[in-house]
Amino acid sequence: MMMMEDGWTQLGSTVAAIVFFWTMYQNHFPDELHNQIKKFTKKLASYFYPYIKITFPESDGENWLDSQRAFHAIERYLGFHSSTQAKCLKAKVLNESEAVILSMDDREEVTDEFNGVKLWWKSNCQIRNSQSISLYPGEDVKRSFVLTFHQKHRDIVTESYLKHVLEEGKDIALRQRKRKLFSNTRRDDGCYKLWSHVVFEHPASFETLAMEGKKKKEIIDDLVTFSKSKEYYAKIGKAWKRGYLLYGPPGTGKSTMIAAMANFLNYDVYDLELTAVKDNSELRRLLINTSSKSIVVIEDIDCSLDLAGRRGKKAEEDSEDEEEEGNKANVKEIVKEMKNKDEKSNKLTLSGLLNCIDGLWSTCGEERLFVFTTNYVEKLDPALIRRGRMDKHIELSYCCFESFEVLARNYWNLESHELFPTIQELLGKTKMTPADVAENLMPKSADDDASVCLERLIKAIETEKEEARLKAEEEKRAKAENEENLEDGKENKQENVEKC
Repeated sequence: MMMMEDGWTQLGSTVAAIVFFWTMYQNHFPDELHNQIKKFTKKLASYFYPYIKITFPESDGENWLDSQRAFHAIERYLGFHSSTQAKCLKAKVLNESEAVILSMDDREEVTDEFNGVKLWWKSNCQIRNSQSISLYPGEDVKRSFVLTFHQKHRDIVTESYLKHVLEEGKDIALRQRKRKLFSNTRRDDGCYKLWSHVVFEHPASFETLAMEGKKKKEIIDDLVTFSKSKEYYAKIGKAWKRGYLLYGPPGTGKSTMIAAMANFLNYDVYDLELTAVKDNSELRRLLINTSSKSIVVIEDIDCSLDLAGRRGKKAEEDSEDEEEEGNKANVKEIVKEMKNKDEKSNKLTLSGLLNCIDGLWSTCGEERLFVFTTNYVEKLDPALIRRGRMDKHIELSYCCFESFEVLARNYWNLESHELFPTIQELLGKTKMTPADVAENLMPKSADDDASVCLERLIKAIETEKEEARLKAEEEKRAKAENEENLEDGKENKQENVEKC
């Protein structure tokens, strides 16, 4: 007992001496000496503890949005690569996710390795004082990740590893999330938020797309090259975007092609309805709020607000034709009045659209595809579809035998059939869209089999062939009648001249 009392007495004296000398040090030693001692202490500590720690908070004051993005990218990376090491995990199920997302639980620690360098990650969580006021989202609970590594690996970590973690985390998030289909359609009351969305679950793929194999491979190679060309686009000084013009008759698979492109690249789709856009400023706001890795689609561009004729050229050409008939003054006044009325009623212009997809505003985002579809490419303004805006023109035409073979595999798992030669011969002489072919291959009752559907397809092609023949004859007869009427008109005109 005496020895214990003596020990406590000595400890108390030691603590009192330390407090006394610390107080004297704080009161009588200059600040410069304080700083020198701190530097020396840090150097001494680094000699015995040569490790560096970097903290990544979930929220960081005014930069809370950027901090959250980095934090969640690290969370996805660690959950994907290091979750097998952690004993305590958190499961997160999102409405738009295809799978359960696992991440490290609070105060859990895992190791990682990069180019032979060993690193340690730890998840921290601190509950904020309930009496304090939170100015930024997420500050009630302070979560962070702490990265620890040896100081000799500072350059590798700061220059390569952290970039690798953030990019890999973003890619994992893109792979785990479901794609979205966005729309800007205005409500009946005239109001709408910039974009509303649903989950994009279209099953189309290039494997099931009815198209010639050579053209299909060409498109796939072009998409792959684009998705891997970030540095190349930066090198040549162009925005990382690409334009596709899909044109062809109705039913040739333009919308299906867009869905296949989105599924292949894992991109979101923005269906831009130009008739719901009020003016050029609204169009800019819409495009600014599209995400990277997305496809901006304007379907039937030739029908969207008559953009093909909005530059005034078409109206002027029509007025010249009518002037030749003797109505010059009246036509000019009518055209001028119509143009003024049109400009007042709608401020969305072709020039505004071109600036958004190919001007300065087109750089507000990267890795985006702009896709226009049309049934009548000849109606479009050449400025809209020139190379550089619509870089790749893809014609989707009538069904050929190679396209039919794809549809036969899709619908009936057929590689060959005794009726295939007949179908091949008929498709070589008849224009029928893939949509019509697919409709005839679809079973109409439980008793239908492959042979029944193929026979129905043959009848449909023969009917289409006969209708096309009759239509051609009718057009030929109408043309001949027009030429005959023209000749009669010329003769009558000549007779009137002679009488005069």
